[in-house]
Amino acid sequence: MTGKREQNREQNRLALIEAVLESVAEKGISETSVSEIIQRAGLSRGMIHLHFGGKDNLVHAAARHSSEEYYDGIEALLQTAGDSPQERVEMIVRGDLSERVLNRRNVSIWYAFRGEARNRTVIAEYSDTRDGRLRNMIHNAFVRIVREAGCEDAAGVARDATHGTLAMLEGMWTDFLLHPDRFDREEAVRIVFRFLTAMFPVHFSLAGAVRPELAERAAERPL
Repeated sequence: MTGKREQNREQNRLALIEAVLESVAEKGISETSVSEIIQRAGLSRGMIHLHFGGKDNLVHAAARHSSEEYYDGIEALLQTAGDSPQERVEMIVRGDLSERVLNRRNVSIWYAFRGEARNRTVIAEYSDTRDGRLRNMIHNAFVRIVREAGCEDAAGVARDATHGTLAMLEGMWTDFLLHPDRFDREEAVRIVFRFLTAMFPVHFSLAGAVRPELAERAAERPL
């Protein structure tokens, strides 16, 4: 009986969170009222207070859930990547710009939460362009690349490559938000790799990561 109760409790929590995300995607945060949430979730008003203590906490939980869904997708893709740092960077770029991640619903949710980030520090944690988790994933890969290449000013190059990659990915999300019907996903991927190829011609091509064995052969070429 206890197991069934916990299962129902979790189902109700997720129903409320999904109701918030659906409403935010369609109407924005300001129009996501308690009435709107409970109508979409098919639950009573009291369920919000029972599970979250109030609407604000529910919205914060929804922001966290949306972020976790993003990273679950990226982590799943990284499991299929090779061991080389350039292959990990490629998988992050392709994952971030994939239809599974970059779509109308997710973009609408992310930018809606970003709009609230200045007023709600809890939400800012999950919608910051300088998100530490994603930045560390990318930065750690670039650190390995510059070390393997024996690059001068390794710390600076890794930092700039990380910032530039994140800026380009965010730019692609903005372009999708403004022009979803004209957005060319493959072109967006190619543009990011053009930038990476300019910085690391041994490790990247316009098609993505260069195979590790080929990169090793050319590693004596200075960057």
